[in-house]
Amino acid sequence: MQEQLLGGLQAAEFLDQYWQKKPLLVRQALPGFTGLLDRDAVLRLAQREDVESRLVAGAGTDWEMERGPLAKSLLRRARSTPWTVLVQGLNLILPQADALMRRFAFIPYARLDDVMVSYATPGGGVGPHFDSYDVFLIQGMGRRRWQISDDEDLTLIDGLPLRILSNFQPRQEWVLEPGDMLYLPPRYAHNGIAEGECMTYSIGFRAPSAQELGRAFLDYLHERLQIPGAYADPGLRQQDSPAEIADAMVDQVSGMVNAIRWQSADIEQFLGCYLTEPKPQVFFDPPRRPMSGPRFAAAARQGVQLDARSQLLWRAGRLYMNGESHFPAAGDIAWFIALADLRRSAGPPDSFSPAAQALLYEWYCAGYLHPETP
Repeated sequence: MQEQLLGGLQAAEFLDQYWQKKPLLVRQALPGFTGLLDRDAVLRLAQREDVESRLVAGAGTDWEMERGPLAKSLLRRARSTPWTVLVQGLNLILPQADALMRRFAFIPYARLDDVMVSYATPGGGVGPHFDSYDVFLIQGMGRRRWQISDDEDLTLIDGLPLRILSNFQPRQEWVLEPGDMLYLPPRYAHNGIAEGECMTYSIGFRAPSAQELGRAFLDYLHERLQIPGAYADPGLRQQDSPAEIADAMVDQVSGMVNAIRWQSADIEQFLGCYLTEPKPQVFFDPPRRPMSGPRFAAAARQGVQLDARSQLLWRAGRLYMNGESHFPAAGDIAWFIALADLRRSAGPPDSFSPAAQALLYEWYCAGYLHPETP
């Protein structure tokens, strides 16, 4: 199954030869695949407040973009230029989209981001651009022409609401039909043009910038810092200029700030929380009338599954669920790891500790997971 998805390659071969190195075109990576939604369903999703969406219209150097939720009247409006509607996070809404994303589990979940679907009218697209992350582009309904280039000139056209390349020169191009797939490494220029109405599904990956990670880590430290002492100057002397910041003050504060230290364990825990933190538009649906603890435990013996919106990762015996850190007993961790890897699991073993049972029930009450339905 995986070999067909990757054009006959084993996952290890793909990672060694293509991942973040060069594009890969796979004809009929998903035989019989024509998409997961029809046009009207995509447009309905674009109107929802809890869904991230955009409408893009234009061509050449004339582009406009509207961010969702998109009004029905806006979607009905006739346009003289081709247009595209993009819906992010389809995997959080549609179980089939989540299953599609998990087909790419040969890439760690810590790197997987989401499934985006784009509906385009004839000639529609978002213009020649590049992404800072890897992407698999899977053709659903219709046909789309992809032009790509490995040119290093990534200069953008100024003054546009989109990041459109100003000097895009395609080096290769293909027309993708339903079930075809194109993999592109980061910063690989590409332009997709709909040949008739079409829909494309994009599997995107997380690639945060150093600036983003640094800012997020400092925020993480801010909530956990405990630096003893306070500024003091018992040897203070009168200054010629009372408005001057003295060297002694700068030196003392520098020493206090330099006392900030962190270890590898701090980075591990930051990453676990950061990578599983739900996106701003993600909300969970706790059960309206939750089962009692004993009743849930009985139901969970049939198995449990993670909610599609949940992110569960682990490292060194510690669990990270939706931005929260947990440290289960050594005898319980193997079951939780299986749940994280497979997104569902058989019921907990009889040896499950009371603390682990309580954690599982807490996750159920928060809407993070659900008992398997018979």
